[in-house]
Amino acid sequence: MDTTVSPNPPTRQSLGHKVKVMFLGDAAVNPAERKLVQKLDFFILTFCCVSFFFNYLDRAAFANAYVSGLKESLSLTGDNYNILLSMTTAGYVIGQIPHGIIIQKIAPRIWLPSMVVIWAGLVMCSAACKTYSQLCAVRFFQGLIEASTYCGTLYIIGSWYKPLEIAKRTAIFTASGQAGSMFAGVMMTAIRTTMDGTAGLHGWQWVFIIDGIITLPIAAMGFLYFPDTPELTKAPFLKPADIQLALDRLPPKKEDGHNINPWSLTTRVFTSPAFYVLFFFSAICGALEAFCVQGCFLLYLKYHAKLYPLVAPTTYPLGINAIGIVSNLSAAIYIDATGKRVPMGILACSLQLITAILLLIPNMSSTGNFVAFYLAGTSYIVNPLLFGWANVICQRGGDDALRSIILYSMNASSSILYTFWGIVFYSATDVPYWKTGAITMIVIITLLFGMLFVVSWLDRYTLAKETQELQHIAIESLSVKSRPASVKEKEKSLIKQGVVADSSGAVPSVL
Repeated sequence: MDTTVSPNPPTRQSLGHKVKVMFLGDAAVNPAERKLVQKLDFFILTFCCVSFFFNYLDRAAFANAYVSGLKESLSLTGDNYNILLSMTTAGYVIGQIPHGIIIQKIAPRIWLPSMVVIWAGLVMCSAACKTYSQLCAVRFFQGLIEASTYCGTLYIIGSWYKPLEIAKRTAIFTASGQAGSMFAGVMMTAIRTTMDGTAGLHGWQWVFIIDGIITLPIAAMGFLYFPDTPELTKAPFLKPADIQLALDRLPPKKEDGHNINPWSLTTRVFTSPAFYVLFFFSAICGALEAFCVQGCFLLYLKYHAKLYPLVAPTTYPLGINAIGIVSNLSAAIYIDATGKRVPMGILACSLQLITAILLLIPNMSSTGNFVAFYLAGTSYIVNPLLFGWANVICQRGGDDALRSIILYSMNASSSILYTFWGIVFYSATDVPYWKTGAITMIVIITLLFGMLFVVSWLDRYTLAKETQELQHIAIESLSVKSRPASVKEKEKSLIKQGVVADSSGAVPSVL
């Protein structure tokens, strides 16, 4: 009997639905899957985006505090600012791989919110620092703890979402961090004008205290509702059918995909071409954001304080964050709509080349500098390009522990640069003219342009390898003379052998 169901006639979609599809996509193939994705978006993206918002709020609060009294209160001089940033980065780098391993054994629902609680406490400790060395120590441990957040979230996104759902959610997540940077400027301005001197504390101290206090509630949500990974989840909002659907719609996982045996994991990591290519690719992409990461525009405004209003250093840079958010989301929409990533990489390179050339011009007008620094915000195009692409490539192996280590290693590689990159090429002592930094940026742009095609090769290589393995197993299964196994048994066989699904998330038929 023919059980084929005729497709429903097209229905008129509401404007709200069209906007939702534009930002989140609609890769679901049926109502049950669509409902599952809506649940995931609410609980995963809400916790991850809000926690990352506060993560970046802290980072930006430090930069704003520096130009709003912290420098004078702690008698900071010379490269002290860059060294403090490097101390945070050093802790951030050291923490990457341990966090990547720990979340294979300790449920992310426990580990990630716990880190939020600890870093909120460290943020408040920053307000109590009386000396430069004390602040260095706090910033180091803060980086160590905050290292859990970024790639921990990307790992979870890659554990629940299809390839065509990843780029936009990566962009929304990273955009929340940029929104945190914007809010930091607004908060610093408001606190400096209303609370400076309250209870004998400076405005910059109140920023750290308030920042830490408002961060704590999001940890409670994580402990209660964060869903872990599909294989481990005990989330109260997911029914058994939801969990099975979540597993079925993604590439199959290897049975030992969470194996962190030191010898096994080390072998899997260092024999993976993806580890080497993506590690270097991440470092280059990170370097492309240097003018933004090092707060060069903020330092430029501080240097020319007599030319601009008192609040300029904490408000004018908000435009960079706004441009970063728009660039980030626009790139993700294009990537998910077309499946093409290289054009976005080329666009990022082109826009940053213009920025570098403008900043190479000595004694350039204020207008020229403003244009260059705001244009630097388009460097955030690389966020969905970099980690969205990496998540898709690493999903194909069905090895979650390897994917986790690669993602955390990528974040470490870009962070390693900033333990010295800012001091050497974008030092606060070079303000207002970072000639060396601009020249270095041109070199980075050239390297990134070449790396785009290397990663494109890796994408094709992993997809071809996956296809070959599936074809090999299909041929072997047809040669078996015993009673044919059921489709479900064959799918289980594919999973045990580590064979993955195609880019749509479906296990190819072997019949």
